[in-house]
Amino acid sequence: MTPAGSAAGIVAAGLVAAGLVAAGPAHADALAAIHQAAFPPDAAWGPQVMALQLGLPGAFGWIDPRGGMVLARVAADEAEILTLAVAPDARRCGLGRALLAAAMVTARGRGARKMFLEVASLNAPARMLYERAGFAEVGRRRRYYPSGDDALVLRADLVAPDAP
Repeated sequence: MTPAGSAAGIVAAGLVAAGLVAAGPAHADALAAIHQAAFPPDAAWGPQVMALQLGLPGAFGWIDPRGGMVLARVAADEAEILTLAVAPDARRCGLGRALLAAAMVTARGRGARKMFLEVASLNAPARMLYERAGFAEVGRRRRYYPSGDDALVLRADLVAPDAP
């Protein structure tokens, strides 16, 4: 448990004040509903997948009741965004930016120094979101998605490169 006066407790309190809710397995249905609204049927995750992902070691999630969610995990000093979704009718309101920031802050608080994610090369709005958050392309997975689109592997530093 994080003491309320610690840096991590203050950050968590700020995220809750911003309307975000720490997601757990009990939120699997709500997470899946957002994911299914945001992604094509062949790419959407169901409740069982959400619960399974949240059960992974180091996994965590945030949900915005207005229609956004993010799942991520930390292993050693690296973090990975597993999925980030905003329902179509909730887009262009800052939810994606807030969820990404929450995941980055949470991962940093758990000791991650860098964060990775994959994004479809044709998903210009998501690519812009990630670029603005400091992510840069470090790889490409050809024909990764069911649509045949490539996945771009992106990375962001969560701490200054020269930090101890």
